[in-house]
Formats: sequence, structure tokens, C-alpha cells
Amino acid sequence: MTTTHAPAYARETWQTLEPYHGAVYFSPEAHAAYAALGVESGPGYFASRAAALGPVAPEVVIATFYNFNPKAVRAALPAAWRTAPPEEFLAARLAGIDATLRRILGAGVLASEELRRAAELGRRAAESTPAHLHGRPLFAAHAALPWPDEPHLVLWHAQTLLREFRGDGHVTALLDAGLSGIEALVTHAAAGPVGAEALRTTRSWTPDEWAGAVEGLRTRGWLASGPELAFTAEGKERRSAVEAATDRLAAAPYTALGRDGCAELRDLVRPWSRSLATELMPWAAARLKG
Repeated sequence: MTTTHAPAYARETWQTLEPYHGAVYFSPEAHAAYAALGVESGPGYFASRAAALGPVAPEVVIATFYNFNPKAVRAALPAAWRTAPPEEFLAARLAGIDATLRRILGAGVLASEELRRAAELGRRAAESTPAHLHGRPLFAAHAALPWPDEPHLVLWHAQTLLREFRGDGHVTALLDAGLSGIEALVTHAAAGPVGAEALRTTRSWTPDEWAGAVEGLRTRGWLASGPELAFTAEGKERRSAVEAATDRLAAAPYTALGRDGCAELRDLVRPWSRSLATELMPWAAARLKG
């Protein structure tokens, strides 16, 4: 299913394309579309991303999203489903990212042969995964959705599938390492580059809850003592093992393209990801050099 080097080029390809998908979470057009349904952006995030699963209970979202405070999920769901059904959130999400891509990338890029080719490559990778549904509920739910028609949305949907495929595997690796959702965030903060406060607040954990998780990880040997979040040697090795396992579990769809196909896809999408990241996710723009 994989080659020796597949996890490395799979990770590079995911990192390059991630802003193309992730723009939807910071899109003012998407937030406006959720508001038009009567839902604020926070609950709109949970409802729009979970909508592929159907009108599920908050416990399903807690399980699959993993690192969010369960209280925040329960505050958003099932109330959002009483405001609008999942299919309306799916439509609002797609309309929002459509408007964002049109605004930031422009008509020339959307009509280009380069984007058509990138959409073809991304779809080939995403559609190579039907044999790998097991243990990947969030990916499987999105894989069951119909494909959009326009190339810029085909590419976005393809990266959505690849992102959720990787994310489900990442949850498996975190569970195997014995990390809870909040502990996973703390180790992510220790690894950088996203700061601890941004991770804590966007996932709705309180300072006391965060401090308790930090102390617990220090007791278990993951983190060193001191005012800064820093791994012990053992903790750094454990976190590296989580990332390596995630890379292995995520590699399968990228082998459908091979090293050369993935390199072509990265080269095509990098300038578009950079444009999206620069406007909506500036902390991610530095990763898209070259």
C-alpha cells in the first residue's frame, strides 16, 4: 500500500494543500452563510464540518473532532440541527468556500488549465481510498458526499477528503499514545509553531483545564518543568512517533499519484495556498516557501 518514502512526500503534499481546504474555517463568506441560517460562526463550524455525518449527537462530534472541549460541542449541537438540517449546512459551507476562492484567487486562476489539472490529480488521490474506510468515520462520511462540478470546488473537496483521511488516522495515533484531546493540543503547542493560547482558546479549554493537562503531561514524563512548554527527550520522541504513525496511516491515497504526481500537485497548488494563507491564515503562509 505504501512505499518506503511515501509518508514523507504524502506529508509534504498535505501541508502544501492544507490551506486550500482550511480556508473554509476562516472564510468570512462561509461565516456569513452560517449566519444566514441563524447560527453563529462557532456553532457553524461544528455543524458544517459534522453535517456529512447527518444530524448526529454531540458525542459523535466529540469523538471524531477529538481535541475540542466537549462543553463547546454540546453548546453547539444539537441546537444547530434545530435551526437548519445538515444538508443546508453542507450547502452553506460549499457556497462559502466557493465565494472565498473566487474572491481571493480570481477568475483567471479558476478558469486555468493549471487548476483543472490540480483538480484531476487531487481527485485521483482522494478516489483511491474506498478500500481504506475502516476506522475513518469522518473521512467516510465526507467520501459519501457528491462531488461538485467546477474544478476549484473539485480540488477543495478532494483536499477535504484527504484532510479528514489524515485526521482520522491522527486520532488513532493519539489514542495509541495515550493522549486525550486536550493533551494532544498541549503537545502540539510544545512542538510549535501554533501558540498555546491560540490552541487553547480556539478549542474552548479554560486556563485551569489547560494547566491541569500540562501538569499531567509533566508527571507522565512528556514535558519538562519550567515556565515554558518544552518536551523532555522522551516526550519529544513520543510526539515524533505520533507524527510518524500519522504519516504512515495517511500515505495510501498519495501513492496513487506517486512521488512525481505529488510533486506536480504541490507545484500547482502552492501559489494558491499561499494566497489563501496570506489573507486568511498568515501563521501558515511561512510554510509555503518555494
